[in-house]
Amino acid sequence: MGILVYLHLQIPQTMTILHGEYECRIDDKGRIILPAGLKKQLPPEAQEKFIINRGFENCLTMYPMNEWVDISKDVNRLNLFVKDQRIFARNFNRGATEIQLDPSNRVLIPKTLLDYANIQKDLILSAFSNRIEVWAKEEYEQHLKMSDEEYSNLAEKVMGNLQKPEEPENVS
Repeated sequence: MGILVYLHLQIPQTMTILHGEYECRIDDKGRIILPAGLKKQLPPEAQEKFIINRGFENCLTMYPMNEWVDISKDVNRLNLFVKDQRIFARNFNRGATEIQLDPSNRVLIPKTLLDYANIQKDLILSAFSNRIEVWAKEEYEQHLKMSDEEYSNLAEKVMGNLQKPEEPENVS
């Protein structure tokens, strides 16, 4: 007599964690080269297709396709019968465009999005968490301009009340 056992394994979904600042130039056709150091941080299945849309504070946000799918699920859970949620969903999706790397590792950024972010030639790709922010270089530098004291005060305000996870007790 045999016993049949079914195991259900739940494989955790991996989140893309990006980091770094990369200075780039946009060519006359509106293309930028995705820096090799940034591309290698992406999982292989997320290195070709992205969604780019309007971000916050006058920048663009570029999501690897796998991350866009996850974020879209959250946005799609909003109640579109609630005005603020409906307005947010519209604005979040405004300008959202699929872009794809060409054989030279370039992506074409739509002109309407370049205009929105005031991007002319020099730009910064600021990668953090699961996204890449695309900034006009001057806007980026101006936006992040603050003194050491201002930065210290901001860190305290934002991070100062975080509770550290409790250490597990030693069990013998």
